[in-house]
Amino acid sequence: MTETLVTIDKAERLKQLPPYLFVELDRAKQRLEAQGQDVIDLGVGDPDLPTPAHIIARLKTSADDPANHRYSFTQGLLPLRQAIAGWYQRRFGVRLDPATEVLPLLGSKEGLAHLPLALVNPGEVVLVPDPCYPPYRSGTILAGGTVASMPLLAENQFLPDFGAISQRAARAAKLMFLNYPNNPTAAVATEACFEEAIQLAKEYHIIIAHDAAYSELAFDGTKPISFLQLPDAKEVGVEFHSLSKTSQMTGWRVGWVCGNAKVIAALNQLKTHLDSGIFQPVQFAAIEALQGDQQPLADAVATYQQRRDLVVEGLAKAGWDIPKPSATFYLWSPVPGRVPAHAALRGLADAGRSGGSPSMAFATRTLEEARVVITPGAGFGEHGEGFVRLSLTVPTPRLQEAVARLSKILS
Repeated sequence: MTETLVTIDKAERLKQLPPYLFVELDRAKQRLEAQGQDVIDLGVGDPDLPTPAHIIARLKTSADDPANHRYSFTQGLLPLRQAIAGWYQRRFGVRLDPATEVLPLLGSKEGLAHLPLALVNPGEVVLVPDPCYPPYRSGTILAGGTVASMPLLAENQFLPDFGAISQRAARAAKLMFLNYPNNPTAAVATEACFEEAIQLAKEYHIIIAHDAAYSELAFDGTKPISFLQLPDAKEVGVEFHSLSKTSQMTGWRVGWVCGNAKVIAALNQLKTHLDSGIFQPVQFAAIEALQGDQQPLADAVATYQQRRDLVVEGLAKAGWDIPKPSATFYLWSPVPGRVPAHAALRGLADAGRSGGSPSMAFATRTLEEARVVITPGAGFGEHGEGFVRLSLTVPTPRLQEAVARLSKILS
């Protein structure tokens, strides 16, 4: 007897998501590793530095208490919300009400991706920077929203040109994503940039969601500001932060959103239907990260700055002049020997093939010839084409080896 199989078809919302442009690169990496090849991965922004010992110790003691093994409330423990508010007051001079203006998250990525679902109706426009951290775009698509890109161009220091946003797009917009210090470009925002964003938001009734996950990873005396430091910022938006980068806690999944109480309430309402809160021992560990010894953060920043200088100066000797960033643990550079393509390469249907995208072609070459993974800019959006991103989150000796390998193929 012939068995009848049920046809499984993905939801249309999943089919609308952008294609995964790195599949060919990932397959090539796996193939090389299966052959015993030594591949150095500079593609993923996952800190290799260990979570500080005092944070781990707090997790252990909290996990020993059976009272912490139960469901936690989605809103998070009040002591954690108070610790977040206290950190914002000390770091930025921003006052937050822990009861209504702070919401812990299962990592900031979760909140960023869910925010459009809480705020955006089908067909409403979301202003998304391009290039960008992919969840801004995918979260919008999954919510049924329409993405309107804000190009981040080198000639504008990778800041949005708010004057270039059409009145039609501005009138239709419900939400705007911003991200500074920026992933992938490593740009740092100015007060003037945030002021202009707030004026636009007030004029067209747009909610601003600022992703500040990299605010504490800055070099050479740079002190990134909070969006919430600006007058009226709390009236029009919220800011996301994460301990993934600040405290080397990527796998712990703990972050937060803070600011406008109505936006916080909407996201909290959604989350009550989607999750049951952060494991309480992790919340206590997060409190320790915010209130405890901050020297590990200073040490991490010093390490990333040393690595930044090592890679930038090392590759400069081979003829690849990479701009030296003042924040994040990423390097964002034009593909060496090529003028960035931007609008000249619209429609990246073939970007998964190295011949369809200069950044993909160069990333394929570095993998195949140098056994080094870098991220093609096309994966971050149309205006990321012509660029590549390198992550500094591998041990320094491995970075030195990566520089040596890349130098050989550049010469």
